[in-house]
Amino acid sequence: MSRFLRRIQGRSESKEHKILKVRIKEEVVEGVLEACRNVHPREFIGLLRAEEGMITEIILPPASIYGKGLAQFQPHMLPFDFSIVGSIHSHPSGSGRPSAQDLNSMFNFGFVHIIVTFPYSSYQDLHTYDKKGNPIQWEIVE
Repeated sequence: MSRFLRRIQGRSESKEHKILKVRIKEEVVEGVLEACRNVHPREFIGLLRAEEGMITEIILPPASIYGKGLAQFQPHMLPFDFSIVGSIHSHPSGSGRPSAQDLNSMFNFGFVHIIVTFPYSSYQDLHTYDKKGNPIQWEIVE
């Protein structure tokens, strides 16, 4: 089990250690909202780095593609890093639900996934999911 899952706030007692709540630093949320506004109408993509059970940083993967209707990165170009716990990307369409493509690609990379929806103006534009696409709660930490 990863350090992130051991330290993340709120785990159930099941064998799969379902994530119940994710903690995110406020400055990370503010930064990602701004990044999504800057690339709109293209999709933004990044990776989530966690320290001591809290998402503390967004990593911009090398050779990422910020396209209309898609966002991609090349996993083979990433360093081996256990602190990366998932992905974050935008949906300029405004839909907060993961697409089939999300579930079959990005959601296989890590444990936590965040979709940011247009207009990227408030915390309510963040939608957090586990790797199976189930919604999970989140809280902002200063």
